[in-house]
Amino acid sequence: MDSNELRFTKLFDAHYGAVYRYALRRSDHQTADEVAAETLAIAWRRLRDVPSGEASARAWLLAVARRVLANTARSGRRAALLSERLTAQPAPAAPDIADTIAERHQVLAALSHLAERDQEAMKLIGWDGLSVAQAATVLGCSRGALAVRLHRARRNIHHVLQDGDPAQAASAAPGSVAAQEGQAHA
Repeated sequence: MDSNELRFTKLFDAHYGAVYRYALRRSDHQTADEVAAETLAIAWRRLRDVPSGEASARAWLLAVARRVLANTARSGRRAALLSERLTAQPAPAAPDIADTIAERHQVLAALSHLAERDQEAMKLIGWDGLSVAQAATVLGCSRGALAVRLHRARRNIHHVLQDGDPAQAASAAPGSVAAQEGQAHA
């Protein structure tokens, strides 16, 4: 055992009881246990700051225990206030699982009307949480090209979800395959 361990062991043996009793007179048993343990943990971390005399060391430890008790009390008050606020707030209504499934089905149906590469771009952004730059890296294109692709894909999905007619959304979208074919035949 090195000199720090020996000093701490002597400090612990001599003063743990006093620290525990100090905390117990001001709190319950569980809190007193926690305060005494935290006080001695602080003493271990700051062993160089603990005075060498018995009376001075005890006073230092009790001062630390006082601050630990104050921190514990503040934490308890904050927890109680938070609990009161949470209790006062009405519980959020749980979404109807049928609505959630229906919305998911609508989004998946709209997504299926996109080109495969546009679907993958939307999935990387929406489902995998990548940024546009990160998704562009994954897809091997420039950030600008992906931004344009996403803009068109979002517009097409919006039309499908609003109108429910994927053919109309595809033909209305400038630059889409259907619009380009329509211009070629005109």
